[in-house]
Amino acid sequence: MPYCYEYPRPALTVDCVIFGLDAGTELKVLLIQRANEPFIGQWALPGGFVGIEEDIEAAALRELEEETGVRDVYIEQFHTFGRPDRDPRGRVVSVAHFALVNLEDHPVHPSSDARRVEWFELEKLPRLAFDHDDIIAIAVEKLRQKVRHEPLVFELLPAEFTLSQLQQIYEKVMGVKEGFNKRNFRARMLKTGLLKEVGKQQGVAHRPARLYSFDREAWERLHRKGALGALRKAVDFDI
Repeated sequence: MPYCYEYPRPALTVDCVIFGLDAGTELKVLLIQRANEPFIGQWALPGGFVGIEEDIEAAALRELEEETGVRDVYIEQFHTFGRPDRDPRGRVVSVAHFALVNLEDHPVHPSSDARRVEWFELEKLPRLAFDHDDIIAIAVEKLRQKVRHEPLVFELLPAEFTLSQLQQIYEKVMGVKEGFNKRNFRARMLKTGLLKEVGKQQGVAHRPARLYSFDREAWERLHRKGALGALRKAVDFDI
């Protein structure tokens, strides 16, 4: 005999904040234009309801692919949103996930649940449905904390890169308007021991810059030792 709960149960949804970055652009967020009520026609984060027998992360990945065509990304939970009035359909709690990707690697296309799907610059977002502006604001904060401790930005770079490219990526993700001090950034980043010099640029009109690669083995050694503060000291100029 099925058990009858004494109290009403809220619905459970997932929302996905997918940050995208490519060379020469600003940090962007992937949004869909809703095809259904509520908030039909408004822009929102990809997401939807979790199936009764579905894992939460699996639901997030499914909704992301169904609504935007984006797949094969690593996402992680960062916050739960449960304000009683956040959804006009009733009591709905959402588990939010986020990811940082190279948007050139993830072409997008809308599904039947979305009229359109587009990348928007973080500083130029349209009016959003539900409480998705709050979700994005917290996701940005979490992302900027995370890149201080983990080498996420290296996933957005080519296998071999210059220190200027690395600095530019960090500045965009962290929202540094004036830019890091070039000399300090380079000295601190090289001091981490996470970069390997692999040569110099070829076939450029200007003086060729040194090329580096991310030393994943060095990162793993630091990770095993719990000595992860080196990366933070390289990019956090408040320390």
